[in-house]
Amino acid sequence: MQFTKMNGLGNDFIVVNGEKELPANASELAVKLCNRFFGIGADGLVYILPSEKADFKMRIINSDGSEAEQCGNAIRCVAKYVYDNGLIDRTAISIETIGAGVQPLQLTVENGKTSLVRVDMGAPILNGLDVPTTVDANPVIGHKVEIDGREFAFTAVSMGNPHAVIYVDDAVNFELAKWGPKLETHPLFPRKINVEFAKVNTRGQVDMRVWERGAGPTLACGTGACATLVSSVLNGLTDRKATISLAGGDLFIEWSEEDNHVYMTGPAEIVFQGLV
Repeated sequence: MQFTKMNGLGNDFIVVNGEKELPANASELAVKLCNRFFGIGADGLVYILPSEKADFKMRIINSDGSEAEQCGNAIRCVAKYVYDNGLIDRTAISIETIGAGVQPLQLTVENGKTSLVRVDMGAPILNGLDVPTTVDANPVIGHKVEIDGREFAFTAVSMGNPHAVIYVDDAVNFELAKWGPKLETHPLFPRKINVEFAKVNTRGQVDMRVWERGAGPTLACGTGACATLVSSVLNGLTDRKATISLAGGDLFIEWSEEDNHVYMTGPAEIVFQGLV
């Protein structure tokens, strides 16, 4: 199997093209290949597949073998892959996801290579039962959850996959490994949850760290950055355009008043290629 190792702000993926459909052993392959000691090493295994609805379809399997509905960093990597490898010659393309439908993307190209990708991530889902959580409210803002004697307040947002955004005094040094897995698997979240810990510094800039469902701590999460911006607007903390600063770098996020869609702009990079 030929693969390309790619990353979006350090959120890294093993990208595979050429399959007609998702292989039956994709979950086993993801666990094996994503292992950073005995495999290639990645946060997820991404397949670029044919689509009847869009230019391409993306399927992403997390490092634990579970499938993610959507991934903002992975979709930028797929966009760069298909353009830079000559699979498409347009800078306006569309990619089908299993959780967020067909998403339009606009590529910025420099010297024949993709440098930035702007993704229309669609409208956020704010109804608690649809995120999903067990909270019957629309939206779910500042809902309390207690774990091991500590109380957190989360805002629930789905960007095709579920997120709980929690505001803390120091996101950069937050104890991700301690609280992330406990929140991910809390009974409030029937399909588990991606957890963002955020610190709003100005109305145009937010620090965020993420515990990703099925992958653990990652350097960046595109859908998580989008959820953080939406949450921050709902809580009156930021404007509708802001820079979300992650461990791997910055993403620029906009929640449009005109169409209610969230737009994400950021880079994607090819690291190396190989054969396994």
